[in-house]
Amino acid sequence: MAGLLGLAGITHFLRPETFDSIVPPQLGNPRFWTYASGAAELSCAAMLTVAGTRRVGGLCTAALMVAVYPANIYTVKKVWHSPKGRAVALARLPLQVPLVRTAWKIADDADSTK
Repeated sequence: MAGLLGLAGITHFLRPETFDSIVPPQLGNPRFWTYASGAAELSCAAMLTVAGTRRVGGLCTAALMVAVYPANIYTVKKVWHSPKGRAVALARLPLQVPLVRTAWKIADDADSTK
């Protein structure tokens, strides 16, 4: 999970336009949100790698996965006219569930080792 978050976080800074395009317009400046979510992913990745912060890192990761879900829904709406884009966007929606569950399990396991 830390590796996935780290890679995704770095990608937010290397290719921000990809992420800018899925920020719902109601949120305002997309680049702000792209960088903020990238920084959050990198922070979560770092917390997951340190035993002393793993529990809070798992909880923060679960919260982050829930917080970015509206971007996934917005993407479905945005690409609805494209059959291929719609299929990819719809397929991505349920993938957030195992990410939240995994993050929650990391937090739970870290808590039970104390």
